[in-house]
Amino acid sequence: MAIPITVLDCDLLLYGRGHRTLDRFKLDDVTDEYLMSMYGFPRQFIYYLVELLGANLSRPTQRSRAISPETQILAALGFYTSGSFQTRMGDAIGISQASMSRCVANVTEALVERASQFIHFPADEASIQALKDEFYGLAGMPGVMGVVDCIHVAIKAPNAEDLSYVNRKGLHSLNCLMVCDIRGALMTVETNWPGSLQDCAVLQQSSLSSQFEAGMHKDSWLLGDSAFFLHTWLMTPLHIPETPAEYRYNMAHSATHSVIEKTFRTLCSRFRCLDGSKGALQYSPEKSSHIILACCVLHNISLEHGMDVWSSPMTGLMEQPPEEEYEHMESLDLEADRIRQELMLTHFS
Repeated sequence: MAIPITVLDCDLLLYGRGHRTLDRFKLDDVTDEYLMSMYGFPRQFIYYLVELLGANLSRPTQRSRAISPETQILAALGFYTSGSFQTRMGDAIGISQASMSRCVANVTEALVERASQFIHFPADEASIQALKDEFYGLAGMPGVMGVVDCIHVAIKAPNAEDLSYVNRKGLHSLNCLMVCDIRGALMTVETNWPGSLQDCAVLQQSSLSSQFEAGMHKDSWLLGDSAFFLHTWLMTPLHIPETPAEYRYNMAHSATHSVIEKTFRTLCSRFRCLDGSKGALQYSPEKSSHIILACCVLHNISLEHGMDVWSSPMTGLMEQPPEEEYEHMESLDLEADRIRQELMLTHFS
């Protein structure tokens, strides 16, 4: 006798019929240690995310049984912090790999929608001055309101013909521009730039550059490394320091700029999906860009909740392409060169 074979849709099995919520995993049923080891964040932080994102994750759907916001958030955190859609992760919260993927997409978009809420420059003069004072206290560099740098995050090849995402190491990546404060909080994040673009080209085309060129944040500047060109609002190190003042300036610049290097290490350590240890992000450039931005939003939220940026183990940073070599053309911006010379004369002589 022939045995009938029925092809079952995994979502039909998961969601079934009837307007109920799929709650196979309860936060109250596990320890804080388990949550930290599996999802990278403590219980109260996860509850905060449920409250923050719950409305987005409970949107009306054609499905008859929706996965709860709590479960969706756990699935996404599991992916962000582990870097892979592990079967054990889906098993732990009672959903399939396909559902894990949808949960990550839902939570990612909900976080991206709130990026401007958590990632921004301070708006009032008192906060900006406080930033400058904190940076000055670190290494004696005055006028600094943030440090800027780029980091590459590996992605799968969009297609065989598109070489715009191939960086200098021959890997496909997104080149992400970020600015952080002295605590490691991110104030600007642009994650959509192709890996073939040099850091200076990314900055030149960025909205960050447009804002500063338009005169925002006057009497303040950012610090960037030698991958960038000198601007009136961006101080870079001298290529070949000669005088004691120039050496002191470069030392103060390096000590201050190291803040964003530590931030990158922490970001990639906490969110292993970014560090390349489990392979490249297996998404289109647009979706990969959103995942990176979502992790940056979570990074800032964790700082707001007292999770020290330097408390994570400093491991797992993806190997970066070698630093670009540039002709040193800072002197073409005579006003920027004058400002830097005045800075060295006033504060480092």
